[in-house]
Order: sequence, then C-alpha cells, then structure tokens
Amino acid sequence: MSSTAKFILFGGALLFLCHPATSEVFTAIVDLEKLLYTEGEIIKTIDKYIEMEEKRLQEIKKLKDEYGRLHQIASVDSQSFLENPINAFLLVKRLSTDWKLAESLMLKSAGKAMIENITQTRGDLKFPEDEDLTGAAEALLRLQDTYKLDTSTLARGQISGTKPSHELTANDCFELGRQSYNNGDHYHTILWMQEALDRVDEETNKTVDKADILEYLAFSTYMQGNTRHALKLTNDLLELVPNHPRAAGNRAYYEDAIRNAAQMKRGDDGDVPLVGDVNYSESTKADTELSEREQYERLCRSESTISFEEQKNLKCDYFTNGHPYYILQPVKREIVFKAPKIFIFHDIVTDKEIEVVKYLALPRLQRATVQNAKSGELEYANYRISKSAWLKNEEHPVVHKISQRVEDVTGLTVSTAEELQVVNYGIGGHYEPHFDFARREETNAFQSLGTGNRIATWLLYMSDVDAGGATVFPQIGVTLHPKKGAAAFWYNLHKSGEGDMLTRHAACPVLAGSKWVSNKWFHERGQEFRRPCGLREND
Repeated sequence: MSSTAKFILFGGALLFLCHPATSEVFTAIVDLEKLLYTEGEIIKTIDKYIEMEEKRLQEIKKLKDEYGRLHQIASVDSQSFLENPINAFLLVKRLSTDWKLAESLMLKSAGKAMIENITQTRGDLKFPEDEDLTGAAEALLRLQDTYKLDTSTLARGQISGTKPSHELTANDCFELGRQSYNNGDHYHTILWMQEALDRVDEETNKTVDKADILEYLAFSTYMQGNTRHALKLTNDLLELVPNHPRAAGNRAYYEDAIRNAAQMKRGDDGDVPLVGDVNYSESTKADTELSEREQYERLCRSESTISFEEQKNLKCDYFTNGHPYYILQPVKREIVFKAPKIFIFHDIVTDKEIEVVKYLALPRLQRATVQNAKSGELEYANYRISKSAWLKNEEHPVVHKISQRVEDVTGLTVSTAEELQVVNYGIGGHYEPHFDFARREETNAFQSLGTGNRIATWLLYMSDVDAGGATVFPQIGVTLHPKKGAAAFWYNLHKSGEGDMLTRHAACPVLAGSKWVSNKWFHERGQEFRRPCGLREND
C-alpha cells in the first residue's frame, strides 16, 4: 500500500470520527467552524506524519549511502575485499541485521510494495540467515583468541599481514558482544561491549544506545565474578536512564551479593558470583586437553617449532619412487618430520589443474561433516567450519590424472581410496585437532566402505593463504603453511595397522584469504603388498 493510500485511510478515519450528527454541515457556519478545527487537527497529524516520514527516509538514506560507499570499495577488488574476515563479517551483518532494520523502515510506508517485490525475487538472491551472522561473529572471536588479536586493533580493522578494512562502529562492536552473550560467552561479551562503550562516546551520530551497552556489560561483568564493577556499571546506567525497567532490581541484587559475600568471607575481597550458571567449561577441561589447545594455538601463531635436533635430520631431495615416468622429471620432496614421517611434495599439481578441480567442485560445495565416533554417521560440528565436495576419478580427465599421480608418488593404490574431497574454508574456517583414522572404539567408522581404516592422508593445497590456515601437529610441534600446488603426505597407521597417535593434527583458522585444499584418504585394503607389515609393532 502506498503512503498516499495509507494517509487517505488514516485521514478518512479521523474525518469519520469527528463528523457531526447531521450531514449538512454547510448549512451552518458553526458547523463549518467545527470542521476548521477538525482540519487543523488533520494538518497537525499530517505534519507529524511528514516529520516521521522524513526521519524514516533520512534513516533509510543513511543506510543506503553506507551500503553504496562500502559496495563501491568492495567492487574495486571483490576477492581481496572479501578475503579480509572483518569485511566478510560486515557484509553478512549489512545483509542480515542492518537489512532487517532497512526492511522494517521501508515496510512502514510506501516501501512495502518494494519489499514485496524483493520478497518475490528472494529465491533468486542469496540472503544470510541469523545463523550466518552468528557464525561470522564466532569466527571473528575464534580468530581473536587463536591469534591473540587486540580488541581495539581488531575494531580498527587492522589485522597483521592484511589490508586495513572498514572500522567497526559502536553498533558493530555491540553486535559482536551480543552474539557472545547469546552463546553464554561472558568473557568476549565484556571485551566487545567495553569497546562499544568506548566508541559510542566518540560518535557524533550514535549507532547504538549506550544504556543497552551498559546493561549487557554489567551483567556479564557480574557473571565473570566482578560484582563490584557490575554494580558501578549499573549505577552508571541508572544515572543515564533513572526509570530503567531492570537496572534498579539488578542494583539491589548486586548490593545483596556483595554484602552476603563479605559476610561469608569468600575470597580476598568477597567478590564472588553467587549464581550457579557461571560457565565453567574451560576450568573443567582436562590438563592434557588444555595443553594440546595451547600448543595448537601456539603452532597456529608460529610461536612453537620442532627442536634443532629434529631439524638437522630433515632434508629435501628429488624423488622418483622407482617410477620410470619420474626418472627424467623427479618430484621435489621435502621431509618435514622423521617419526611419524611427514612429507611435502612441491609443485605436484599445476595451476590449471587446480582451477579445473575448483570449477568442478564449486557448484557442489556443502557444509563439511565429521563422523560420529559412536554411530559412524556423518554430522555437522562447530569444530569443523568449511564446505566440501567429492569428485570421482571418472568425472574429468584432470581428476583421474591427479589420482594417478598421487598413486605413482606414494606407491599406494587409489582403487580403495576415497573420492577426492575438495574443501573451501570460509571466515575463520578451521578444523580443530583430530585423527584421520578411526580408533579402536570407533567400530562403525568407514564400515560402509568395507575397505578398512584410513592408512594414509594426502593433503593438497590448492591456494596460498594470506594469513593463518596452517596445518599443525600439536603432539610433535610441526607446522605446515599452505603453498599452492604443494601436497602433504603422512601415514596415519603403523605398519601393524595400529593408529599413530602422533598424527593428530588440525587446520588453523583462516585469518585472511581463502583456503582451498583437497584430500585423498587411502584405506588399508589393497595395500597389503605395497606397505607390508614390519618386524616391530610401531614400524
């Protein structure tokens, strides 16, 4: 419905309400005078309507100008722009939270017809869901933790090794804090709400209500154990909004908590939260898990390396694997670790071959899954964020050619190997520490394939990555940085068929850029004479 039509209905309703008992108003001036009063009221109503419409249109224009400005910047080099995780987060935010605001403003008036038109064509457009915004926010927080990124620096759009991005507004920081809060993550809520608070004071045109920031910040501060500071923030909120519906009750609660804690003499200053929903997930983790996590993150930051003793035994060579094809053109092989043996084969595929594989995989990419340890079923998991597709050898000569090359170089048959898995990691895409092989208790794993356990892994890097995205082995301190055209190879099982626990590895979050890889997993069946049992259990 147009704004004019809306006004006619609204104005008509007003005229009906103040219409005199007799319809012949023109017969008496007194009645006409009454109509003048009615008209005056209608004019006031129209003025109010225009004022509201102008304000609404001004807000829409402001959103449109911001969309246009950022879209123009992105259009210069869209790939480079989107490879920055902050730009990617803001794009998702603009088309979810910000678009919902624009949608709401437009629905209030003539924009409804436009919204209906957009809704009708929505099937042809790609819009993020609420889940996408949550995922983009979680990715930024993951990057912040893994790479120890300062909140203020990140909010300024500055990430080491990448081009500066658009600076976050107070509202953007608030949204990151709100997403953290909804996930029960009060630690990150405090970081980002505090940043929002600092920024909103500097903004001429406020992008978020300061009172909303203070309310979230106060409660999360309390949940993190600092009741006194939570009380101070709540008092600040009440100074700003004396009649705030919840702040007075919260203040009384915090004051009681401080008094009770002091009486019980709990802690040095009696500053302990007295509720049972504090998130203890980190503190209750086993020491081994914590140490692995710390080692994993250190390796992702390239802060930890293998010992000098290990390094001096490593080498590079030209490798033929006894294959006649490679006698005149051997493969460039790098030994990056001795036990377990981990190799890198450099320049093993060409850029053209990579582009063909990506072209074939692109329309099939789906959210990557993991295998449930108990049921053997595939399922989604937050610790693996990527999309994948599977390619059969017979689908294209290039896929067949790559598989044959992998067989020639490794000496393992691909006849019982899994299809080529092509993976693309998105914003903060990662895969936390895991084994590629099935452990003894995972009796249902790979059962449907009937080819035994995963004996070896071939990991091909199909892109360079601007920052982050390394493959790391926390147990042995190895870090492999993605290099386009290179492939990593290692055995997951000892020759006895027992799993090699030192092959536990992870894909670090992609800090900037787009990471493409492909995997070829070899299985035990068919390898009996290609990799026979050794004389010792751990050979």
